[in-house]
Amino acid sequence: MGESTKQHDASELAAGYTAQHRTYEICGIIVAIASSSWLIARIVQSPPLSGWWMPLAALVGILLSDFISGFVHWLFDTWGSLDTPVFGRLAIRTFRHHHVDQKAITTHDFIETNGHNISLTTIYSVSGLLVLRSAETVTLSDVFICMSLVWATLFTAFTSQIHKWAHQDQPSRLVALLQRTRIILAPEHHAAHHSAPYNRNYCITVGWMNGPLRAIRFFETLERTITAITGVLPREDDIGKRAALAVATENGTLDQPDEKKALAVTRD
Repeated sequence: MGESTKQHDASELAAGYTAQHRTYEICGIIVAIASSSWLIARIVQSPPLSGWWMPLAALVGILLSDFISGFVHWLFDTWGSLDTPVFGRLAIRTFRHHHVDQKAITTHDFIETNGHNISLTTIYSVSGLLVLRSAETVTLSDVFICMSLVWATLFTAFTSQIHKWAHQDQPSRLVALLQRTRIILAPEHHAAHHSAPYNRNYCITVGWMNGPLRAIRFFETLERTITAITGVLPREDDIGKRAALAVATENGTLDQPDEKKALAVTRD
């Protein structure tokens, strides 16, 4: 893609991480730990699940975490801006900052790196607690679902930490081993996301779901549908109008000359 990409101001984006945002993350971590601990306690009190099912529950949880990481990553990379209500400063800012300065994440402390993701795992824990809300009617299927959610909680909580390791020049030997064996996201696999046309490898927990989602053109289909309904151009705020038009054309999001011309005119 020959078009130059849009550049946000890195220092301005970095300054968007406020004391209030950090307070939210700290409170979110506390709530997430409490809810996940409660879920684990409920699982322990439920009918025991055969050990043969544990690896499958782990696999389901990891794949769920990887898919959710990709979906959220795609969502905030592709749509919205810093002015988007609620999500603009809360989430989109982080994604724009990372694309301007990929190495900034390697300087973030534990809370800034992981606070948001750990907070969001409360959704998994609460969902699991709702499944196990009645001790009298709980089934082994319920326990399996909740075990999968516990694994999803673990991997989702540290998705940004894994992402951070993928950008480090010299990760620890253990982390490097996990990356080489593809147990967690590998730097070379993730590097494709930061290369033109900036529309691939959104899954950043382990990266296992990137191939299947690419094969079925999952995100491309979503973009085409959303653009057809709303007329909004994917990634315009992130990489700029010209680059976004080029990517949309390559993706097949825009495949009619009149459609491309109309979008170009309305956004000039």
